[in-house]
Amino acid sequence: MKNKTIGIISIKGGVGKTSAVGALGASLANDYGKKVLLVDANFSAPNLGLQLGIYNPEVTLHHLLDDKSDLKGAIQETGYGFDVIPGAQIYKKLNPFKLGEKLREAKKKYDIILIDSSPNMNEEILATMIASDELLVVTTPDHVTLSSTLHAIKLAKEKRTPITGIILNKVYNKKFEVRIEDIEALTGVNVLAVLPHELSVLQALSNSMPSTMNKYSDTTKEYRKLAACLIGEKYSEGKLSKIKEMFSRWAGGVPKQEINRTLFVDKARTNPFYRQ
Repeated sequence: MKNKTIGIISIKGGVGKTSAVGALGASLANDYGKKVLLVDANFSAPNLGLQLGIYNPEVTLHHLLDDKSDLKGAIQETGYGFDVIPGAQIYKKLNPFKLGEKLREAKKKYDIILIDSSPNMNEEILATMIASDELLVVTTPDHVTLSSTLHAIKLAKEKRTPITGIILNKVYNKKFEVRIEDIEALTGVNVLAVLPHELSVLQALSNSMPSTMNKYSDTTKEYRKLAACLIGEKYSEGKLSKIKEMFSRWAGGVPKQEINRTLFVDKARTNPFYRQ
């Protein structure tokens, strides 16, 4: 697989986009040995650094875009297996379209760069779309958020940045929630991960750590499967977990996101982009 940059977007706050960036980055780094860089491109309201316990960083993405720092100076190591370029809490007008230019050098050093985008329909989210090789869209299964998700997908298609899939977050598995099949029909994009609403995610947030540092939650398992999918690998697990999943599938059928991930990996394995 070639090194690539993935933008993670939404245009509605509160869907868990930033948490998804941290959790996915930690899984890619720790479960699959990838060299991962996270970038906080929410220029006007950055939160990624705060969620990782980085407060008032001396050098930020803002310094990099303003040519007051080089790439090496802006990158910070974390204790979670990946590096990060945090944002500045004090907003200053910048040229966000320099983002892609500044990250070209980083792309040579990292297997995967994950960009946490702005949730606003403005030039900030456009910068993420332009700087990314592909996009993941984070949404929750309610009609209000889905309406915003449709706008984000429409904009991404206009900018011709490929949309890899949807991360469906904070799922309660209740009848009042929008079904996966309906989400895919409305957006034209496959759902690649369905993340349950778990207290462990909130606990991780309160401890300033990615939720996937909890190795045993259902959320972590789903992120592991998504991470494997994104790098063109099939997810494998222990024998006991396989037996449990086999009975689960026998009882309720194969979940739609599982089918989508399998199809994605099968397609990826025939794509030269993933074989290199």
